[in-house]
Amino acid sequence: MRTLVISDLHLGSGTRADLLRRPELREALLAALADCDRLVLLGDVIELRHGPPRDAMNAARGFFGAIGTALPGLELVLVAGNHDHALIEPWLACRAEDPDVEPLGLSEVLGAEVSPGYRRISEWCEPVRVRVAYPGLWLRGDVYATHGHYLDCHLTVPTLERLSMAAMARVLGVSPDSLSSVAAYESVGAPAFAWRDAVARDARTGSALNGLATVSAWRALGGGGARRDPTIGRAWSRPRRAIARELRRRALVAAFPVAVGALNLAGLGPLRAEVSPNELRRAGLQAMGEVAARLGLGDAHVVFGHTHRPGPLTGDDASEWLGRSGTRLVNTGSWTYAPIFLNNGRAGVSPYWPGTAVLVDDHGPPVLLSLLADRSLEQIRPQRTAPAQAQA
Repeated sequence: MRTLVISDLHLGSGTRADLLRRPELREALLAALADCDRLVLLGDVIELRHGPPRDAMNAARGFFGAIGTALPGLELVLVAGNHDHALIEPWLACRAEDPDVEPLGLSEVLGAEVSPGYRRISEWCEPVRVRVAYPGLWLRGDVYATHGHYLDCHLTVPTLERLSMAAMARVLGVSPDSLSSVAAYESVGAPAFAWRDAVARDARTGSALNGLATVSAWRALGGGGARRDPTIGRAWSRPRRAIARELRRRALVAAFPVAVGALNLAGLGPLRAEVSPNELRRAGLQAMGEVAARLGLGDAHVVFGHTHRPGPLTGDDASEWLGRSGTRLVNTGSWTYAPIFLNNGRAGVSPYWPGTAVLVDDHGPPVLLSLLADRSLEQIRPQRTAPAQAQA
C-alpha cells in the first residue's frame, strides 16, 4: 500500500498560518496523492487551542471536502496530536471506564464514530473511507507512525509543553525516567492537554496558551536566527520605542539562563538555556529517540511530526536521526507558515520550509518529499498578516 504521511496542518489556526485552508496550496498535495492508496494525517490536524473548536472545524471543512471530491477512492487515517487531543479524548474516556480493556498499546485503529469531531470529518470527506488511529499505527511491519508529542517528556528545551509535562509529572509523583509505556505517557500528557482544551472551548485564548508568547520569546532570544541590532546605543538616531524594545530583549537574554537554572533546581529539568534551531532539532531528535526506545520500537523506521522540522535533510548529521535503540527517525515537517524560522528564506535554505510529506511504499525506506519547494515566501505567506504560528 502506497501511503503519504503529513503532519501539523493546524487547520483553523487563529493566525491563519495553516496553508491547507487555501485551495491554491492544496493542489500540490492533491497531485502527490493521485497515485497513493492512503493518506495519514499524523496529528495536530485541527488547531483546537486557539479558540472555540467550532471555529477551527469550520475552517477545516473545505480541506476535507476537497479530499473527498478529488480522491474518492482514498483511505484517510487520522491520528491525534497534542493540539487536537480533544478529538480522541471521548474515546479514551470511554475506554478508561471499561473493566475488560487492556492498557492502551502502540496502535488502536478505529472507526470514525469514536467521537463527534471525527464523525463530522468523516461526513465531510465522503465517499473517502476514514479511520482513526491512536497513538499511532504501523504503516508496514517496520514502519511506525505517531505524532510525537510524547517526546515533550524528555525535551531539554524549556517550551510551555515541556514545562506542562514536567509539572504534571511532579503532581502525579512520576519521574520521566520511569515512563516506559503508552499508558504511562498518556497519564502525564492527557491531563496537561485537557486543561488547555477546556480554556479554549468557549473563547479565544491569549498568547501564553496558544503558543505566540513562546514564539515571541524565541525571537527575542535569537532562537529564530535574529541578529543583534547594531544601532543600539545610537539613542538620537532611533525612536524611543525601538530602544525600549531592544533593552527589554537584552534583559530577557540575560535573565533566561537564570530562569532555566531555577527550573532545574525546582526539579522540572533537565533543561538547557538554548533555543537555537540547531538545539531544537538536536533536542527533539534525542527526545524522540528516547521515546522510541522506551516503547520498544527497536530499529523500526519511526515517522513523526510535532517539531515542524522535517528530515533527515541533505547535510544533516545522520547519527542524530538514529535513536539509541537503533530506531531510524523520519520527521514529516509541517504545513504551517512560521516566519521566525523561515528568515525570509526559500525552500532548500530554511530547514523549516513547510509543505513536506513522507512517502511510504511496500518496500524501501520512507522518502521525504518537499511539495511546496517551488513556491516563494510571498506565495505561502498568510493572506492576512498575522503573528507566527507556535512550533508545537
